[in-house]
Amino acid sequence: MTELGADADISGSTTTTQAAAAEEQEGHGHREFVLLTGMSGAGRSTAANVLEDRGWYVVDNLPPKMLPDLVDVVSGGVRPQRLAAVVDVRSRDFTTELSNAIRDLSAKGFNPRTIFVDSTDEALVRRFESVRRPHPLQGDGLLLDGIHKERRMLGDIRSGADVVIDTTGYNVHQLGVAVDELLNTDVTVRLRLAVLSFGFKYGIPLDADVVLDLRFLVNPYWQPDLRPFTGRDEQVRDYVLGQRGLDAYLDAVTTMLNIAMDGYLSEGRRYVTVAIGCTGGKHRSVAVTEELVKRLEGRAGVAITTFHRDLGRE
Repeated sequence: MTELGADADISGSTTTTQAAAAEEQEGHGHREFVLLTGMSGAGRSTAANVLEDRGWYVVDNLPPKMLPDLVDVVSGGVRPQRLAAVVDVRSRDFTTELSNAIRDLSAKGFNPRTIFVDSTDEALVRRFESVRRPHPLQGDGLLLDGIHKERRMLGDIRSGADVVIDTTGYNVHQLGVAVDELLNTDVTVRLRLAVLSFGFKYGIPLDADVVLDLRFLVNPYWQPDLRPFTGRDEQVRDYVLGQRGLDAYLDAVTTMLNIAMDGYLSEGRRYVTVAIGCTGGKHRSVAVTEELVKRLEGRAGVAITTFHRDLGRE
């Protein structure tokens, strides 16, 4: 499958009920508006392409200060139902301009959803080197200098984003799946919970809100008859779930997450990622992720999605 390059950026989008309500009041009708931003090389352009393929009206490389003008133009003309603007640090006063633009948009009755794409420094370096392009903030320094400068500039925007997507291990197909999940416009869904298995040896997901470590369990990898299989296979699943103490652990985790979901729903939190890790992301984390999702399903207003980030990497 195709992997992401330095100029292939990654991400997704979603609905904002507040914006929809404001637009209805002003006679604009139901319309979704997404700001797509993040680290250079992390997947903005690829995400924008995915949005276009899904029927979104996408404007790329737009100076943040022009966002209110963009809304005025499309409100009086084409009136696309799904609008996305890709903004990045190539604008000199990016941080200040974006904050001011979001404030101006709010005054116009629009509440855009901000999607931030990110990757590890190692992944970004690899992508830039693969296409032999400099980082836009690199100047006369090293590639990592540009990456670190951009991280500092985007720190506040990342922390305030509605959703952060870690694209480190993503290919284009996996990105499309993630975007499709975020684009689900079911208005009954108030919280989207992603439960993700991963391998610690490949790094902790950058977008994880909760991280669980299953390396206290006996590893099926060391059982020759189980090693070729995954946590989705019955023999591995039974081996993992049958270990002493795991059932009590899952009961405690389920209780904790249900309490947390009550809080997320109360506070209006729309996206939460629970990352469940073992050494390689093949056996223990996969089996437990599948089991935990079964225990969490059925909550009103909550949509749960399962991802296995590192399954198939070894």
